[in-house]
Amino acid sequence: MALAVPTSLSPSKVSAFKSCALAFRFSVIDRLPEPPSAPAVKGTLVHRALERLYCAPPSERTLAAALSGLGDAIEEARSSDPEYLALDLDADADAALGVDAERLVRRYFEMEDPAAVRPIGLELMLEAELGGVRLRGIIDRLDLDPDGELVVTDYKTGRVPAPRFEQGRFGGVHFYALLCESMLGRRPARVQLLYLSEAVAIVATPSEQSVRGLERRVGAVWQAVERACARDDFRPHPGALCDWCAFRSYCPAFGGDPAAARQLQSA
Repeated sequence: MALAVPTSLSPSKVSAFKSCALAFRFSVIDRLPEPPSAPAVKGTLVHRALERLYCAPPSERTLAAALSGLGDAIEEARSSDPEYLALDLDADADAALGVDAERLVRRYFEMEDPAAVRPIGLELMLEAELGGVRLRGIIDRLDLDPDGELVVTDYKTGRVPAPRFEQGRFGGVHFYALLCESMLGRRPARVQLLYLSEAVAIVATPSEQSVRGLERRVGAVWQAVERACARDDFRPHPGALCDWCAFRSYCPAFGGDPAAARQLQSA
C-alpha cells in the first residue's frame, strides 16, 4: 500500500532518511511519538537564552543578561513546556540540567563577542521550492559581517563530531546556503557551526559548486523518498546509533514488527 509522501524536507529529515529509511518512516510519515530527551530539552533552553540575548541592544548583550535569560527560559519550561515536564526530573536532575545549560551559555562567550554581532534574523524560518519539493529550515541566527555579507550561525549543544563525520555536518551548512540564496537572492559568505560543549567552531564557505551539489543530492533523496512511499519499502540500516533509536522495538532488525507501529498510529 502506497504511503503519503511528506510535504517538505529539512536538513534533519534528509539526514534521517540517509541514516535509516525505516526510522524516517516511523518519525516523518507515521509520526510516532518519541520520548522526551534531556539533551534536546537542554539545547532548546540554550537556544532560547541566546535568542533573547540578541533581542537586546549590543551594549546589553552581557553574560549576566544571557544567564538571566536562561533562568527565565528554565522557569517557563518548568511551568508549561510539555517536553520538559515529560522528563519528570527529580530535584537533583533538574538542577544538573540547569548547571549544564549554564555551562554552555558561558562557553558561548568564549567564542564570540555578542556586542560585535549584527543580527538581522533570529530563529528564522526559510522555505524554498526545488524540483517539486518544498525545502524548509530554521536558521538560529542570520548576521551581516563588516563587509555587509550574510553569515549563518548555527548553535550546537552536542558533542563535536569526530573528523570522519565532520563532512556530513556540512550537508546542513549547504542546505542553509541554498535556502538563503533561493529566498534572499544572496549566498552566505560563510556558515559557522558553534559547538558550545568545547568552544569549537566549524566554518564553511559555500560555493556555487557546493550549493549546486547539494541541490542534486537533495533531489536524489526526494526521489528515493517518493519511491519508498510508492512501494511502502523503507528498510532499516542497523548501526551504532540503534541503541538510542526510539523506534527500535518496531524494527525487524531487532525482532520488531513495523506493522505494530502502524497500529499504534491508528489507535
